[in-house]
Amino acid sequence: LMKKWSGYEPKMWGPTMIGFGSYHYKYASGHEGDAMLIGFSPRKKEFSLYVYSPCSESKQLLDKLGKFKMGKACIYFKKLADLNIDVLEKLCKSTIDFLNKTYQ
Repeated sequence: LMKKWSGYEPKMWGPTMIGFGSYHYKYASGHEGDAMLIGFSPRKKEFSLYVYSPCSESKQLLDKLGKFKMGKACIYFKKLADLNIDVLEKLCKSTIDFLNKTYQ
């Protein structure tokens, strides 16, 4: 689904994360690097989604996403059936748009 929604091929980011697309960030402190646009990690206890951006649209979409826990920038869920797939698609696309506009 993420490949279809993002238009990017999957790529491993470390030993457990699968990402789609990438962007380059640089902070005022001088720290910079590359990160995936969106992605996931199939962990043993629960899945991790990396699809959140701090924009108002994302915050509104979370209310409709389904059964999950939120970390600092990560969404944790047990089964895909716990999530509203249409809302997840919008959340992924919103995150991609936000990151592409913010980190050109």
